[in-house]
Amino acid sequence: MPVTLSYPGVYIEELSSGVHTITGVATSITAFIGATLRGPSNVATRIQSYADYERTFGPLDAACTMGYAVQHYFQHGGTDAYIVRVAGDGAAKATFELATADTPLKLVATGEGTWADELKVTISYDDTKDKDKLFTLRIQKPASPGSDKLVDLEKFINLSHEAAHERNVKSVLRGSALLNVDGAVPAARPNAATFDPKSKGNAGKAIKDADVLGDQEKRTGLYALDEVDLFNLLYIPPLERDTDVKNDTLAKAATYCTKRRALLIADLSLEGAAGGDDVTKAEAAVNALRSQATADAANVAVYFPRVVMADPLQQGRSAAFGAGGAIAGIMARTDSQRGVWKAPAGLDAGFSGVRELTYKLDDGANGRLNPLGLNCLRSFPVFGTVVWGARTLAGADVLASDWKYVPVRRLTLFIEESLYRGTQWAVFEPNDEPLWAQIRLNLGAFMHNLFVQGAFQGAAPRDAYFVKCDKETTPQNAIDLGIVNIVVGFAPLKPAEFVVIKIQQIAGQIQV
Repeated sequence: MPVTLSYPGVYIEELSSGVHTITGVATSITAFIGATLRGPSNVATRIQSYADYERTFGPLDAACTMGYAVQHYFQHGGTDAYIVRVAGDGAAKATFELATADTPLKLVATGEGTWADELKVTISYDDTKDKDKLFTLRIQKPASPGSDKLVDLEKFINLSHEAAHERNVKSVLRGSALLNVDGAVPAARPNAATFDPKSKGNAGKAIKDADVLGDQEKRTGLYALDEVDLFNLLYIPPLERDTDVKNDTLAKAATYCTKRRALLIADLSLEGAAGGDDVTKAEAAVNALRSQATADAANVAVYFPRVVMADPLQQGRSAAFGAGGAIAGIMARTDSQRGVWKAPAGLDAGFSGVRELTYKLDDGANGRLNPLGLNCLRSFPVFGTVVWGARTLAGADVLASDWKYVPVRRLTLFIEESLYRGTQWAVFEPNDEPLWAQIRLNLGAFMHNLFVQGAFQGAAPRDAYFVKCDKETTPQNAIDLGIVNIVVGFAPLKPAEFVVIKIQQIAGQIQV
């Protein structure tokens, strides 16, 4: 009883309704892992536009396929992404040493590579609130190659070298996308001057599969995503233009996606595949990938062939790219327009700016690859290039998997993640009928909302889903063990993969 009854009169108590609204999670936040021109390494950085990407990781670079993949993602409807930059062996960061009356103030680039070699750091006093104590730090670069004119990239005003000051230079520069303070701040402010790099950076060797996978304990590479609360799609672009990601790397990424309730989008690599033509090689390649990712095949969607698009760095000449970035964008677009239960395929799942495909598939070739769980990209007159498959890697006909289709798997992952987050309130609640009733109420409301949106089969709710949590699912033995069991079932929509039209000629009838 919330109040003590001490005098005759009327007492007001506010009672909880028992409603804990479950909000559906996002469905198309995409994580990218690979090499970039610049930026912090092994840190998952969130971006929401390609302009965000360029500000942090630099413009397109011929040696970095990541930039193209992210650009294609946003061109095709993507809105939210995480970027994990990885660097190869021998990569080093550029450093600066700003002279002071004491020891130098050392700055270090936020990421490895030669991109920071052209930067300059300018210190001034006149534009501060206190010219005798504070300073302004500008990170600049030449206005054009060889120019003496400098332009500001970042500007930090009213900085202090004093540790207790609210504008301490070390804490403020943590927000810089270019330079951070390295080590302790000296006991004097830096001299008013312009400083060049003390040591230049090194781009290092080309990244390898081991760099992409990283180290779980150090949270590098793939495991930098451990710091991310939620992502739904993962794409690893080719390591270089002519170097694909290996199958064992994709298999380990698929295992990680299973753990995080996400879907891995993979470009099919024909490297090392046996056979004559590309279709025969594709058959061998998709089976080889499935043999390594068998346990996690339901969380992988593989696409073939690759797309040919204009390369801005080659004066618009055609170049082949992995389609995964664009496909992630198409999935995001489909989710926003139709819902995660709609297959990201068909005439609505068109590409933008694709000139051709690296291999032109016909119906016969498509008929060989589709039963193997390999999603084909096709070009049709008028409609252009589209995604023409919606199966997971577990979608081979012979496997007869429940997770044959991409929309069914993605809807399931969405429901799992939403219910996982939406039932945290039930932990440590008394395990009895009042709790079970609240669970049925809240989960039922969430599932009914999906039914109303058209996510399930069935004309009535009872045909589309059920939520069961009672003494039958949670017997006394489970209660004694501190367990409450919730059973949620639903009838997913399956894509109309094969449309069969039967035409019959009506025989003439003789009037009698």
